[in-house]
Amino acid sequence: MTIRQMPALETRNLNLHYGTNHALKNISLCISENFVVALIGPSGCGKSTYLRLFNRMNDMIDGVRIDGDVLFNGKDIYKSNLRVEHVRKKIGMVFQKPNPFPKTIFENVAYGLKVNGISNKKFIEETVEKSLKQAALWEEVKDNLKKSALALSGGQQQRLCIARALAVEPSVLLMDEPASALDPLSSAKIEELIYELKKKYTILIVTHNMQQAARVSDKTAFFYLGQLIEYNDTKQIFINPKEERTQNYITGRFG
Repeated sequence: MTIRQMPALETRNLNLHYGTNHALKNISLCISENFVVALIGPSGCGKSTYLRLFNRMNDMIDGVRIDGDVLFNGKDIYKSNLRVEHVRKKIGMVFQKPNPFPKTIFENVAYGLKVNGISNKKFIEETVEKSLKQAALWEEVKDNLKKSALALSGGQQQRLCIARALAVEPSVLLMDEPASALDPLSSAKIEELIYELKKKYTILIVTHNMQQAARVSDKTAFFYLGQLIEYNDTKQIFINPKEERTQNYITGRFG
């Protein structure tokens, strides 16, 4: 008998409304542990809205109504007694534009640990170093940890934000176009980093860059007008999609 592995993230018959706007329509999607899943589709199709479901970012928007199930490790994060702080600790978020705090490099990475009540100086130092190494930034900043994070380049700032997310030991990373504001070299470093991080984390990434989606993801979901049109292995999506709308989008006929 085959034992079915529980998905890391899942939505079932998920609908989301912003007031009268039906932004996500009946989305059912399973994301396996240690997979990189790319969300693609034209602007305004619901990709980022879907991504933000998983760490309850949409809670902050007035008039939002959510129906259906949003599961993390089998528990519905909207209907169970899971606290939002716990959800956000386990499901980290990296935004399109790097958003380091106006603090030192060290304090940026240590921030989440201190907020969570950790005060052991040695543990914090070890975690900061480990997180910066995981984010492929340690060698560049190890001698300047007291330097302002705002003095780093855009690419370094984004990797610092990834290190900050990793410091609190999440199991999932949500990335909303993490390389779109970066130069090609910095973008390539972020892609290499994603490839390394998937050994330990489940990663959900929104991207408008088709080449990037094809390079970094194991599976790809194509969204259009709030609907999930197609979800499959990335190779299948890009070489032989089942839906004509998917084909038209990835070949540049619209979007």
